Amino acid sequence: MVVVRPVAVSDLDALVELAGLAGVGLTTLPKDRDLLAKRIARSVASLQKFADRPGGETYLFVMEDLGEGVGDGVGDGSGAARVVGACGITSKVGGFQPFYAYRIETQLFESKAIGVHKEVPILTLVAEHDGPCEIGSLFLHPEWRRDGNGKLLQLVRFLFIAEHAELFEPTVISEIRGQLDDAGHSPFWDALGRHFFGIDFAEADRLSNVNKKFIAELMPDHPIYIPLLPDAARAVIGRPHRESASAVRNLEAEGFRFGDMIDIFDAGPMMVAGRDDIRTVRNSRRMVVEAIANDEIGGVAVMVGTTTEAFRACKAFVQEVDPGGVRITRSVAKALQVQVGDAVRIVKLTD
Repeated sequence: MVVVRPVAVSDLDALVELAGLAGVGLTTLPKDRDLLAKRIARSVASLQKFADRPGGETYLFVMEDLGEGVGDGVGDGSGAARVVGACGITSKVGGFQPFYAYRIETQLFESKAIGVHKEVPILTLVAEHDGPCEIGSLFLHPEWRRDGNGKLLQLVRFLFIAEHAELFEPTVISEIRGQLDDAGHSPFWDALGRHFFGIDFAEADRLSNVNKKFIAELMPDHPIYIPLLPDAARAVIGRPHRESASAVRNLEAEGFRFGDMIDIFDAGPMMVAGRDDIRTVRNSRRMVVEAIANDEIGGVAVMVGTTTEAFRACKAFVQEVDPGGVRITRSVAKALQVQVGDAVRIVKLTD
């Protein structure tokens, strides 16, 4: 069985290994041990004491294979627990280091003298200091991309948001990794950013995790006329990386849409939704564990999570036994570390 839980300091080595598998362009899971250690420390601190309102707190979660056999279709049978994925939430982006993006707009060019009326698409640089909530850091080990693990890892963040909505801004965004070639080069960066920054895409991506000040110093703030970009660059604007296509579909099913904004480095699309309009947030319900069964339970698989700071969640079969009560299996109770009388939050993985 796999379970999603908050990251711990002891997970650093496992996260470094995962980041090494992620490739170029996953900015929120950097291949830098020191940066990852700081990110873990920030998440631990955020969960130790919840803030009164969103202030840039980060919450990082890991997916752990409990190693309890292969009968449930998700264990590896090794008997040893292993961190196989990660996902995260930032309560609010911006602040001292702005959140940067390109907004896709149109500019009108008109000449009555020759009868021309033309709308030209442009990119306008946005530097947001008072931004929305952002989900990110999503990566799953290739060997565990099966049995709905990826969908669980992606949607579990909304289950946490549903339980602690006051911790997050009312608008939620997700920056999707943009298209790269087989060598890890971004056609968009090569056509635009490289001319102003003088460094390759991978280095710019790495530096953006350290300090975003160089973006304000070097990125031109005048409009970029999309028709003047090379064909290869125009073709990837707002297009997701091939490994992110399923993530986009999952987000769209949750109520997200393309927000007409793209990443300034690789032109990946930015998806946006109202926090309370997200399917998982809207449809999830708080219930109480009324019984724990030794035998298997049939029915429809749901996502079930705990309601405390020690958040844990997994995919499970549950039975509603009373209004507001559920019956779960002993293995699920063990994975979630809950007992009869504890509250849980449940929601179908799909409608």
